[in-house]
Amino acid sequence: MPGIFMFDAYGTLFDVHSAVMRAGASLGPKAGELSALWRAKQLEYSWTLTAMGQSASADFWQLTQRALDFALERFDVREPALRSALLDAYRTLNAFAEVPDTLSQLKATGHRTAIFTNGTRGMIEDAIRAAHLGRLIDQVITVEETGVFKPAMSVYAHAAQAAGMTSRREITFFSSNRWDVAGAAAAGFSPIWVNRAGQPDEYPALAPLRVIPDLRNLLA
Repeated sequence: MPGIFMFDAYGTLFDVHSAVMRAGASLGPKAGELSALWRAKQLEYSWTLTAMGQSASADFWQLTQRALDFALERFDVREPALRSALLDAYRTLNAFAEVPDTLSQLKATGHRTAIFTNGTRGMIEDAIRAAHLGRLIDQVITVEETGVFKPAMSVYAHAAQAAGMTSRREITFFSSNRWDVAGAAAAGFSPIWVNRAGQPDEYPALAPLRVIPDLRNLLA
Protein backbone atom coordinates (compact mmCIF):
# COMPACT_ATOMS: atom_id res chain seq x y z
CA MET A 1 0.00 0.00 0.00
CA PRO A 2 1.50 3.39 -0.95
CA GLY A 3 2.72 5.47 1.96
CA ILE A 4 0.95 8.67 0.94
CA PHE A 5 -1.52 9.93 -1.64
CA MET A 6 -0.18 13.27 -2.86
CA PHE A 7 -2.14 15.58 -5.16
CA ASP A 8 -1.28 18.51 -7.34
CA ALA A 9 -3.75 21.33 -6.66
CA TYR A 10 -4.48 23.43 -9.74
CA GLY A 11 -6.23 21.48 -12.46
CA THR A 12 -6.19 18.29 -10.39
CA LEU A 13 -8.19 19.07 -7.25
CA PHE A 14 -9.33 22.58 -8.22
CA ASP A 15 -10.81 23.71 -11.53
CA VAL A 16 -8.59 26.56 -12.75
CA HIS A 17 -11.29 27.71 -15.18
CA SER A 18 -13.96 28.09 -12.51
CA ALA A 19 -12.77 31.63 -11.72
CA VAL A 20 -13.78 32.86 -15.16
CA MET A 21 -16.95 30.74 -15.12
CA ARG A 22 -18.03 32.35 -11.85
CA ALA A 23 -16.84 35.93 -12.23
CA GLY A 24 -16.38 36.44 -15.96
CA ALA A 25 -19.95 36.63 -17.30
CA SER A 26 -19.26 40.05 -18.80
CA LEU A 27 -16.56 38.54 -21.00
CA GLY A 28 -19.18 36.81 -23.14
CA PRO A 29 -17.70 34.67 -25.92
CA LYS A 30 -14.16 35.69 -24.91
CA ALA A 31 -14.41 33.86 -21.61
CA GLY A 32 -13.14 30.43 -22.59
CA GLU A 33 -10.20 31.65 -24.63
CA LEU A 34 -9.23 34.22 -22.01
CA SER A 35 -9.27 31.59 -19.26
CA ALA A 36 -7.12 29.24 -21.32
CA LEU A 37 -4.62 32.01 -22.05
CA TRP A 38 -4.52 33.03 -18.38
CA ARG A 39 -3.61 29.48 -17.39
CA ALA A 40 -1.09 29.05 -20.20
CA LYS A 41 0.77 32.25 -19.31
CA GLN A 42 0.73 31.46 -15.59
CA LEU A 43 2.56 28.20 -16.30
CA GLU A 44 4.82 29.70 -18.97
CA TYR A 45 6.06 32.35 -16.56
CA SER A 46 6.85 29.76 -13.90
CA TRP A 47 8.83 27.61 -16.33
CA THR A 48 10.67 30.54 -17.93
CA LEU A 49 11.72 32.13 -14.66
CA THR A 50 12.89 28.77 -13.30
CA ALA A 51 14.92 28.06 -16.45
CA MET A 52 16.57 31.49 -16.20
CA GLY A 53 17.30 31.14 -12.49
CA GLN A 54 14.98 34.06 -11.75
CA SER A 55 12.07 32.28 -10.07
CA ALA A 56 12.84 33.81 -6.68
CA SER A 57 11.77 37.15 -8.14
CA ALA A 58 8.06 36.29 -8.04
CA ASP A 59 5.82 33.78 -6.30
CA PHE A 60 2.95 31.92 -7.94
CA TRP A 61 0.34 34.44 -6.86
CA GLN A 62 2.30 37.24 -8.51
CA LEU A 63 2.62 35.16 -11.68
CA THR A 64 -1.13 34.48 -11.58
CA GLN A 65 -1.79 38.22 -11.50
CA ARG A 66 0.69 38.96 -14.28
CA ALA A 67 -0.81 36.22 -16.44
CA LEU A 68 -4.30 37.62 -15.95
CA ASP A 69 -3.09 41.11 -16.86
CA PHE A 70 -1.61 39.73 -20.08
CA ALA A 71 -4.80 37.88 -20.95
CA LEU A 72 -7.00 40.91 -20.27
CA GLU A 73 -4.73 43.10 -22.38
CA ARG A 74 -4.66 40.52 -25.18
CA PHE A 75 -8.47 40.54 -25.33
CA ASP A 76 -8.69 44.31 -24.86
CA VAL A 77 -10.56 44.05 -21.57
CA ARG A 78 -10.03 47.13 -19.39
CA GLU A 79 -12.26 46.67 -16.37
CA PRO A 80 -10.46 47.01 -12.99
CA ALA A 81 -13.50 45.68 -11.13
CA LEU A 82 -13.54 42.56 -13.31
CA ARG A 83 -9.84 42.00 -12.72
CA SER A 84 -10.38 42.15 -8.96
CA ALA A 85 -13.36 39.80 -9.17
CA LEU A 86 -11.43 37.26 -11.22
CA LEU A 87 -8.50 37.28 -8.81
CA ASP A 88 -10.83 36.91 -5.85
CA ALA A 89 -12.48 33.96 -7.59
CA TYR A 90 -9.09 32.38 -8.27
CA ARG A 91 -8.38 32.33 -4.54
CA THR A 92 -11.54 30.26 -4.03
CA LEU A 93 -11.61 27.98 -7.06
CA ASN A 94 -14.22 25.24 -7.22
CA ALA A 95 -13.06 21.75 -6.36
CA PHE A 96 -13.95 19.17 -8.99
CA ALA A 97 -17.18 17.39 -8.11
CA GLU A 98 -15.67 14.06 -7.08
CA VAL A 99 -12.88 15.48 -4.93
CA PRO A 100 -14.62 15.65 -1.51
CA ASP A 101 -15.93 12.08 -1.70
CA THR A 102 -12.61 10.74 -2.96
CA LEU A 103 -10.62 12.37 -0.19
CA SER A 104 -13.20 11.24 2.36
CA GLN A 105 -12.81 7.64 1.19
CA LEU A 106 -9.03 7.85 1.44
CA LYS A 107 -9.19 9.25 4.95
CA ALA A 108 -11.80 6.69 6.03
CA THR A 109 -9.49 3.88 4.96
CA GLY A 110 -6.52 5.29 6.86
CA HIS A 111 -4.53 6.81 4.01
CA ARG A 112 -2.38 9.91 4.39
CA THR A 113 -3.22 12.75 2.01
CA ALA A 114 -1.16 15.73 0.93
CA ILE A 115 -1.25 18.58 -1.56
CA PHE A 116 1.96 19.42 -3.41
CA THR A 117 1.65 22.66 -5.34
CA ASN A 118 3.37 25.54 -7.10
CA GLY A 119 0.85 27.79 -5.38
CA THR A 120 1.68 29.86 -2.34
CA ARG A 121 0.55 28.61 1.04
CA GLY A 122 -1.92 31.49 1.25
CA MET A 123 -3.43 30.59 -2.12
CA ILE A 124 -3.90 26.94 -1.34
CA GLU A 125 -5.20 27.53 2.17
CA ASP A 126 -7.85 29.85 0.73
CA ALA A 127 -8.85 27.21 -1.82
CA ILE A 128 -9.00 24.43 0.77
CA ARG A 129 -11.10 26.57 3.08
CA ALA A 130 -13.52 27.58 0.33
CA ALA A 131 -13.99 23.95 -0.74
CA HIS A 132 -14.34 22.70 2.87
CA LEU A 133 -11.51 20.20 2.42
CA GLY A 134 -9.47 21.05 5.50
CA ARG A 135 -10.26 17.91 7.51
CA LEU A 136 -9.45 15.75 4.47
CA ILE A 137 -5.92 17.02 3.80
CA ASP A 138 -3.17 15.98 6.21
CA GLN A 139 -0.41 18.15 4.80
CA VAL A 140 0.16 21.03 2.38
CA ILE A 141 3.55 21.19 0.66
CA THR A 142 4.42 24.19 -1.49
CA VAL A 143 7.47 25.01 -3.58
CA GLU A 144 7.99 28.33 -1.79
CA GLU A 145 10.90 27.12 0.34
CA THR A 146 12.81 25.94 -2.75
CA GLY A 147 12.71 29.19 -4.72
CA VAL A 148 11.85 27.34 -7.95
CA PHE A 149 8.75 25.87 -9.56
CA LYS A 150 7.78 22.44 -10.83
CA PRO A 151 9.06 20.53 -12.70
CA ALA A 152 12.51 21.36 -11.29
CA MET A 153 13.86 18.23 -9.64
CA SER A 154 14.62 20.04 -6.39
CA VAL A 155 10.93 20.66 -5.69
CA TYR A 156 10.07 16.95 -5.87
CA ALA A 157 12.97 16.21 -3.52
CA HIS A 158 11.59 18.87 -1.20
CA ALA A 159 8.12 17.29 -1.32
CA ALA A 160 9.46 13.85 -0.46
CA GLN A 161 11.48 15.22 2.44
CA ALA A 162 8.60 17.34 3.74
CA ALA A 163 6.32 14.29 3.66
CA GLY A 164 8.92 12.23 5.52
CA MET A 165 9.12 9.65 2.77
CA THR A 166 12.45 7.83 2.49
CA SER A 167 11.16 5.79 -0.45
CA ARG A 168 9.85 8.05 -3.19
CA ARG A 169 8.10 5.09 -4.83
CA GLU A 170 5.69 5.13 -1.89
CA ILE A 171 4.47 8.57 -2.96
CA THR A 172 1.47 8.05 -5.23
CA PHE A 173 1.28 11.40 -6.95
CA PHE A 174 -1.75 12.57 -8.92
CA SER A 175 -1.63 15.42 -11.41
CA SER A 176 -3.72 16.53 -14.36
CA ASN A 177 -0.63 18.18 -15.86
CA ARG A 178 1.35 15.78 -18.01
CA TRP A 179 4.56 17.79 -17.54
CA ASP A 180 4.11 17.49 -13.75
CA VAL A 181 3.60 13.73 -14.07
CA ALA A 182 6.81 13.58 -16.10
CA GLY A 183 8.65 15.51 -13.41
CA ALA A 184 7.34 13.22 -10.71
CA ALA A 185 8.36 10.15 -12.72
CA ALA A 186 11.86 11.54 -13.21
CA ALA A 187 12.06 12.18 -9.46
CA GLY A 188 11.17 8.58 -8.64
CA PHE A 189 7.57 9.05 -7.47
CA SER A 190 4.72 6.73 -8.48
CA PRO A 191 2.75 9.14 -10.68
CA ILE A 192 -0.83 8.87 -11.91
CA TRP A 193 -1.96 11.09 -14.76
CA VAL A 194 -5.47 12.47 -14.22
CA ASN A 195 -6.19 13.16 -17.87
CA ARG A 196 -9.32 15.24 -17.39
CA ALA A 197 -9.14 16.81 -20.85
CA GLY A 198 -8.48 13.59 -22.78
CA GLN A 199 -5.15 14.86 -24.11
CA PRO A 200 -2.73 12.71 -26.14
CA ASP A 201 0.26 11.40 -24.25
CA GLU A 202 3.59 13.20 -24.13
CA TYR A 203 7.01 12.47 -22.62
CA PRO A 204 6.96 8.74 -23.45
CA ALA A 205 10.20 8.11 -21.56
CA LEU A 206 8.59 9.43 -18.37
CA ALA A 207 5.34 7.51 -18.35
CA PRO A 208 2.75 7.45 -15.56
CA LEU A 209 1.90 4.21 -13.81
CA ARG A 210 -1.75 4.73 -14.79
CA VAL A 211 -3.91 7.15 -16.72
CA ILE A 212 -7.34 7.95 -15.27
CA PRO A 213 -10.04 10.40 -16.40
CA ASP A 214 -10.77 11.81 -12.93
CA LEU A 215 -10.28 11.04 -9.24
CA ARG A 216 -13.20 8.68 -8.73
CA ASN A 217 -12.70 5.14 -7.46
CA LEU A 218 -9.03 5.49 -6.57
CA LEU A 219 -9.20 2.48 -4.28
CA ALA A 220 -11.01 0.22 -6.75
